[in-house]
Amino acid sequence: METSPPELVLVTGATGYIGGRLVPALLESGYRVRCLARSPRKLQGRPWSEHPRVEIVRGDVGDARSLLRAMEGCAFAYYLVHSMIAVGASYREHDRELARTFGRCAEQAGIRRIVYLGGLGETGEHLSEHLTSRRETEEALAESKVPVTVLRAAMIVGSGSASFEILRYLVERLPVMVTPRWVGTECQPIAVRNVLHYLVTCLETDETTGKVLDIGGPEVLTYRELMSVMARVRGLRTRIVIPVPVLTPRLSSLWIHLVTPISHRIARPLAEGLRNRVVCRNDDAARLMPQRLLPMEEAMAAASSRSEVETSWSDAGFIPGDPDWAGGKVFVDRRETLVGSSPEKLFRAICRIGGGHGWYAADWLWRLRGFLDRLVGGPGLRRGRRDPETVGYGEALDFWRVTDIEPARKLELRAEMKLPGEAELTFEIETDGLEPGTCHLVQTARFRPRGVLGLLYWYLVAPLHGIVFKGMLGGIRRTAEAEMAAASVARPA
Repeated sequence: METSPPELVLVTGATGYIGGRLVPALLESGYRVRCLARSPRKLQGRPWSEHPRVEIVRGDVGDARSLLRAMEGCAFAYYLVHSMIAVGASYREHDRELARTFGRCAEQAGIRRIVYLGGLGETGEHLSEHLTSRRETEEALAESKVPVTVLRAAMIVGSGSASFEILRYLVERLPVMVTPRWVGTECQPIAVRNVLHYLVTCLETDETTGKVLDIGGPEVLTYRELMSVMARVRGLRTRIVIPVPVLTPRLSSLWIHLVTPISHRIARPLAEGLRNRVVCRNDDAARLMPQRLLPMEEAMAAASSRSEVETSWSDAGFIPGDPDWAGGKVFVDRRETLVGSSPEKLFRAICRIGGGHGWYAADWLWRLRGFLDRLVGGPGLRRGRRDPETVGYGEALDFWRVTDIEPARKLELRAEMKLPGEAELTFEIETDGLEPGTCHLVQTARFRPRGVLGLLYWYLVAPLHGIVFKGMLGGIRRTAEAEMAAASVARPA
């Protein structure tokens, strides 16, 4: 007797925080998964990307043709797309149009159900613009004939989530906080593992079809109480919180930007939403899909104990096209060295740059550059990195973005710090014509200035390159050679 193959599920937003964790959860439940991504290479480094029941296709939720191709043969579709960075007055309409296109294509493709993760919040005219956009997205998806299951969540607590990282950094770095009045607003945060349970289980729970379900943890807390919980979990003294009425969402987002790794463009909609009470109106989700809901202290402890972050808010960053290096003046700082190491060990040493490891030389200069970048609205160094040893295509690495990666051959980084121009840093490993155990490492920094300020910037920082780039190259070489020597000593033993 032949058994039917597992049902196929489409996941949009797989490069994002929730989508990247949802895929392995669906695989564990026996589904086949098709991921739609504008940049499929961003998913290549994920542990599940080579799973036999995973298919990664290139496409865009705004392109009906690619959507229809991606939806072919799928039973369910997850819509995990929204503008965390609210740019301009038209972003809400843009989000609505994307959702309408998705719904129409789902109807044409015969999708049985759409699942959407939205935001909790009291209804009414005082709802923040960000949460209002989430409601409008729900309505736009529901315009098609395909039933929609909407799960509304408040703060999602998990390693790497934007809300959790904001809270953690504020509590760790500020023993005394001057805050807006929203610290007294009630919310019902939920652990990320509980969110994933609801997202997966709703497919098998017919009663959730066409329903809007509020999901939250077992406790209703104010943001001030959440800060106290975080302080206990991190082993810190109780933080002194002083609410004042004059801090606007804009000022709050700029302050968050300076103190935490989160960009002010992401922090702004989050800060605006904090003034809204976000508490479940009923327990329908918990009744229909029972599970153990983690108390906040336990959820925060679990999130804080992760040495490796499975997904992060920064993973979903936009990957720009290659710059036109042929247009205009390009300054190049090229350095090379012979390394007594295998390509694999040399590449490992290269991939450790940034984050907690540092930059092999003149870390104080990197920290100063990161601090200055934060002051002018850039990401600075506080985004860190997702994993201490490995990097993947599209990942954020401090104020760089990985734009090309070939294991044991090449790593290319594009600068995302505030600059009067475009900057790129490339590491290339060559072995042609060399003896085994020897590599040629080429480190190239390119900068295309924008106007007179760009030229001035280059000439001001060029004298420091002898310290920064020469030191980095030497540090990488020494690390790779030390690992090679250690391996050769250990081998006979």
